[in-house]
Amino acid sequence: MPGCSKENPPSPNVPRLTLVTSSAPDNRPASRGQSDWSALMASAQDGDRDAYRLLLGQIEPFVRSIALRCFNRPADVEDVVQDVLLTVHAIRNAYDPKRPFGPWLVAIANRRVIDRLRRHARQKAREIELSVEHETFPDASANLDRTTSAELALAGAIDKLPPDQRQAIRMLKLNEMSLKEASHASGRSIAALKVATHRAIRNLRQLLRGESS
Repeated sequence: MPGCSKENPPSPNVPRLTLVTSSAPDNRPASRGQSDWSALMASAQDGDRDAYRLLLGQIEPFVRSIALRCFNRPADVEDVVQDVLLTVHAIRNAYDPKRPFGPWLVAIANRRVIDRLRRHARQKAREIELSVEHETFPDASANLDRTTSAELALAGAIDKLPPDQRQAIRMLKLNEMSLKEASHASGRSIAALKVATHRAIRNLRQLLRGESS
């Protein structure tokens, strides 16, 4: 689990994160009676929607416990949780059911926590470029160092949206998920996602118009 703590937060300019393994067993959560996560993912890969829904419901509180160790703001915690769940959804077919699920999930959570810590650090440092040792990914195209001012403005505006709108816009617009995929991943109805997306776009226009005036 990440080594962050709210009592000892990372430096504003250099996000510090100690990556360690999960304290939960490799393939199942610590709570008795819950399902084997590797088996659920294997079933989900075979098209079992009920298994996938059960898996997402079980890993969500575990991922939230990781985020709570690193962030004070509920919005940051929920954003990390959604980012992790979206990443799991996006790369679910790459998971090998023969390997432990716990470390795979924790590795994803670590990366998403680092991403958000780096974003906070960059904002506080007014976009001062981070050195090579702070890179999350080896490929430069996967990092934020070359982000344009327009992209930064859009990212900042999205962060100001209510959680339901922020989730909808990220899944449907940024991650280019279909309404059906987004509904399945989030547990929200297609109608609710449509309404949230419409409101998000309207609010983003107002936010961006206000920043440019």
